[in-house]
Amino acid sequence: MNDSLGRTMTDVSLSPARLRVAPSPTGDPHVGTAYMSLFNLAWARKTGGAFVLRIEDTDRARYVASSEQQIFETLRWLGLDWSEGPDVGGPYAPYRQSERLDTYAPYVEQLLAAGHAYHCWCSPERLAQMRAEQQASKQANTGYDRLCHGKTRDERAALPGFTETPVVRMYIPEDVELVFEDLVRGPVSAPLPDDQVILKTDGFPTYHLAVVVDDHLMGITHVVRGEEWISSTPKHILLYRWLGWDVPAFAHMPLLRNTDKSKISKRKNPAARLEWFREQGYLPEALRNFLQLLGYPPASDEQEVSTFEEFVEGFEWSKVNTVGPVFDLDKLNWLNGHYIRALSSDELADRIVEHLAHTGVWAEPSADDVARLRAATPLIQERLVLLSEALDKVQFLFTPDAELELDEASVNALPENAAAIVDASLAVLEGLPTWDDESIQAALRARLVDDLGIKPKFAFGPVRVGVTGSRVSPPLFESMAILGRESSLARLKALREAL
Repeated sequence: MNDSLGRTMTDVSLSPARLRVAPSPTGDPHVGTAYMSLFNLAWARKTGGAFVLRIEDTDRARYVASSEQQIFETLRWLGLDWSEGPDVGGPYAPYRQSERLDTYAPYVEQLLAAGHAYHCWCSPERLAQMRAEQQASKQANTGYDRLCHGKTRDERAALPGFTETPVVRMYIPEDVELVFEDLVRGPVSAPLPDDQVILKTDGFPTYHLAVVVDDHLMGITHVVRGEEWISSTPKHILLYRWLGWDVPAFAHMPLLRNTDKSKISKRKNPAARLEWFREQGYLPEALRNFLQLLGYPPASDEQEVSTFEEFVEGFEWSKVNTVGPVFDLDKLNWLNGHYIRALSSDELADRIVEHLAHTGVWAEPSADDVARLRAATPLIQERLVLLSEALDKVQFLFTPDAELELDEASVNALPENAAAIVDASLAVLEGLPTWDDESIQAALRARLVDDLGIKPKFAFGPVRVGVTGSRVSPPLFESMAILGRESSLARLKALREAL
């Protein structure tokens, strides 16, 4: 199979590829940015090439100043690092489009001089009226009606709907080629484009011109993006050819979908925000694995857990799924739990502390708090799904004894002999020579189960409620060892008084 340049796909794959992701800083980064970055970076690594981050900030009306830093932080958190970009520099700097405005002007002039582009003086009101009339008449081909094409400024000024500052539009020929070769989809047929604006009234280029110019000047060999850009590809190929440049290979990825198959968006789904995953306590390696599975089949039906390195090693464009994948958080939760259990308890504790710091829950934890959390982490690791759940599960360890609240339902569910159990527990624990989980368990079991004949499932319930405040908690004896003798006894005494 040959691409538009006559190169075989095998030849292309053997060459070091240059790929880029080019998000717009218009708010919280979208999870789709990470999704595209993952596949771009995979092919760059596979071919020994380069992965570039470019900030496309020409849409000044929607520009959000803090968004760029969020893009940097979230992609780095995911381990999707770039070798060139606004913050690290590179041979093709600058990597922000707003800093490249002088770059685009000569190419606009070149297109105008060759007759491939023209000035358009139509006012917004005139364009809105034109679109309304097209919709009312239900004509098949909508788009700009070329009122300004071939006219001088003065000729156009004599007609209605004139504005002083023109835009520049492409002049799409009637025989424009609409079929192109896609690395993922094979031959793709796109709809007929209209005369796209390539330079706005504010002097900023539109996406369509800027992306082509920047990709060429930065040596981008592969353009990997969402399938919503398929309709724009013929326009981009025209610009490459008009300007005398090689056309890159294109790969259009399937769009991420909600469970109702609608396109995932930040307005309807909080999971569309990339930062949301970090806030919730997902591990970056789990989210990477999840994004891999969304667009690419697992190594085998049983092998859904895969590192990024394994993903890169076996990556082929022909295996990319062309059907819009459904964003199944149950699968992500399963993966996150798996990766949590694969960590050492010390590493998991570090991740939890980092998460609490990032979310502002623990801005400056004390050394004692960190040590206590580290000791408690093995008690909750097996049942932990999200890092954000960790503190709730062990909050009783960080609550002052006098402020521990007893869960009313748990207290009401205690057996009738709960007071006697607590009295017996206090008696044996107060004289315990060594305070560790094995000694605590042995003493309580000997007194409550062996001496008093209480079944284990009933014997330790009152102790658990007294120490943790609830009948559901991490392992009791280990929790008491971490809490310490003084606090454990004080809490049992407080329960006894309540009973």
